[in-house]
Amino acid sequence: MKVNVGQDLYLKGRIGWKGLAKSEYLEKSGYRIINGYSLKDGYIDWKIAGYISQERYEESPEIKLEINDILISKDGTIGKVGIVRKLEIPSTVASGIFVLRNIVEDWLDTEYLFQFLKSSNFKNFINRVKAEGSTINHLYQRDLVRLEIDIPDIIEQKRISKVLKNIDDKIEVNNKINAELEAMAKTIYDYWFVQFDFPDANGKPYKSSGGNMVHNEELKREIPEDWEKGVLDDIAKIVRGVSYNKHDIKTPNDDGVTPVLRATNITGNIIDLENMVYVPDEFVSEKQLMNKYDVLITMSSGSKNHIGKNGLFYFKTKVAFGAFCAKLEAKEDFQFYLSSYMQSAFVSETIKKECLGTSINNLNGSLVKGFRLVKPNEQVLKSFNKKMKPIHDKIGNNHKENQKLAALRDWLLPMLMNGQVTVGEAKGELGMVGEDNTKYGDV
Repeated sequence: MKVNVGQDLYLKGRIGWKGLAKSEYLEKSGYRIINGYSLKDGYIDWKIAGYISQERYEESPEIKLEINDILISKDGTIGKVGIVRKLEIPSTVASGIFVLRNIVEDWLDTEYLFQFLKSSNFKNFINRVKAEGSTINHLYQRDLVRLEIDIPDIIEQKRISKVLKNIDDKIEVNNKINAELEAMAKTIYDYWFVQFDFPDANGKPYKSSGGNMVHNEELKREIPEDWEKGVLDDIAKIVRGVSYNKHDIKTPNDDGVTPVLRATNITGNIIDLENMVYVPDEFVSEKQLMNKYDVLITMSSGSKNHIGKNGLFYFKTKVAFGAFCAKLEAKEDFQFYLSSYMQSAFVSETIKKECLGTSINNLNGSLVKGFRLVKPNEQVLKSFNKKMKPIHDKIGNNHKENQKLAALRDWLLPMLMNGQVTVGEAKGELGMVGEDNTKYGDV
């Protein structure tokens, strides 16, 4: 049996003249809109989805989202997919996204369809479309009319999709655990370095228990008496990324290539290894390779909202980063302090006030080096590291497990759908993920 995506299913996009200008996005409203930034490869990032007016939402009823709608990017990075698992308020999509809805649920499982669209089978289809099309990346509705999917009976579809969704669910659990750990790390940082209530010699909150504070004129605040004022350049060095042109980009299968992270790989304070570009090794210097616990920061972007977003790198994989980004490499024992500092309200407000007041969407490296901070004494810094290390170890392990789970899922998808692996064999492979060495790639 086959299903034709463009003919058998509900497929709609925003009409061109109804596209939204940047000025029409609101700070807050009762209506959400998903654009290319918030549609990630495999999920929707609601934290960065936009807001629009009721009028703009209501004018396109054909793309009002429903639970289990599948979204496909048709501009820019084409072929990214996500599924609407929840709808807290009425939502729609921007002009660069298709809405795909299953209207034949009696013989097609929606989850199976979603998993297929995440597979290498769909990516290969997208690559063929790109190869046959113009130099402008765009996916047309007529392209999806050419997409026919061989499907087993509905019972087998559900068995296959259940295995794959179990992997997605495990990844989501790890993400939720990490979010809680990150919130814990932020709370500790705020107590210690914003409120100055780190444990004193007696284990009591320093400032609240009457610890000696001295006014610092440059910081315009009181700090503990044996602490120092400083700037970011005192605790980290900044390195700009790799420059390359579109015609320099290779494939992961080419010899002598290095993967390159871009701003799109940073979400919140998380760095993922998805959809990297590959450039010849000779383009990359040793100092442009990421090390564990380096901070990657966006220095330039088409959107001011993305300037300064940053995340901590947890992996040991050989990975570089592009010229629109920079890495902050912590000095001495400042890795965890640097990471928390870069996620602080002070840094985000500084970027908004001092860096984004012009029409140029760039973050000046000299200004970043001059970000003001307080330098704790050696004893407090060591105590902070001791408290933060197990938190970051757990976050890092969850990230690594998610990479293995994602690699397993991507390997299983075509194998299950082509009948090369049974559901029972897939469950056995899933049990191997927790082992130290697997054949799905080291992270």
